[in-house]
Amino acid sequence: MEEYENMTVAELKELLRGAKLPVSGKKSELIARLIESNDSPEEVAEEVDIEDVEMHEEDDDTFDDDDEEFFDEEWDQIHTARQKPVLDDVTKANLSIRAAQMKKQPKFRRQEWYRYYRLARTGWRKPKGMQSKQRLNMKYRTPMVRVGYGKIAAVRGLHPSGFEDILVNQPSDLDGLDPERQAIRIGAGVGNRKRAHIHDRADDLGLRVLNRRKIDRKGDLK
Repeated sequence: MEEYENMTVAELKELLRGAKLPVSGKKSELIARLIESNDSPEEVAEEVDIEDVEMHEEDDDTFDDDDEEFFDEEWDQIHTARQKPVLDDVTKANLSIRAAQMKKQPKFRRQEWYRYYRLARTGWRKPKGMQSKQRLNMKYRTPMVRVGYGKIAAVRGLHPSGFEDILVNQPSDLDGLDPERQAIRIGAGVGNRKRAHIHDRADDLGLRVLNRRKIDRKGDLK
């Protein structure tokens, strides 16, 4: 049906959940499943408020910086609901605990990060100098990474939204991924041509792209 074709994968899955139907598969499979249920979009929408799904975004803590980097005014006018993971209550509680732990964690700085600009832009390195003030824990030095700063192990490695972060470099890497538990992050070295194919393939499979960017599709990229 044309009404279903104009909906996003996230909206279709919300309709399926409201009708207590499976939400896995490609967009065409989701549409076929809704059509087989003999329910019109208006009837299903009475149980699931589509406008609610579109207008409510995740909290700021669950956003990735790359998600908003390439949004512009044109994209703001056409908002689509973000794909969200299907999590159990235990995982949701563990993510909340980890978020609270992250707020209390200090920012780990390299030795003499204030002296050299290049050191302020790099990640943590353990100080190894014999007379290192930071290694000797002298006063007014930034804290070092220690075992006690470890986060809850049950959700270690998960994206703040709850997705398992999967790095991909080509469209074939998307095969076999679970859109309800896993989200993809495109490698930094991937060009626009291949990136556009990955975006299209991810949309067909209902996968969320954590670092999606706007691509100006010209010529054969259309």
